[in-house]
Amino acid sequence: MTISAKNVKFDEFHMWVELSDARTLGVPLAWFPKLLRASPEARSKFELSRRGIHWDELDEDISVEGLLAGRGDVTFKPHNAA
Repeated sequence: MTISAKNVKFDEFHMWVELSDARTLGVPLAWFPKLLRASPEARSKFELSRRGIHWDELDEDISVEGLLAGRGDVTFKPHNAA
């Protein structure tokens, strides 16, 4: 059975993803810098697919599989202070 996203909501610090198996995941926006910096209007313009969530305007794709595995934005490389 493939688990998919059924709805997405935001508060000030989290993205809340309602899943097809009745769970709701709360994910820190800090995991996804593009979403963190986006306006509430831009965040609300998402598309759901069987595998994840897509924001065309933000050029952001998040897989449900990645959320369930606890992965954030794998393209974001935080710099390390020396």
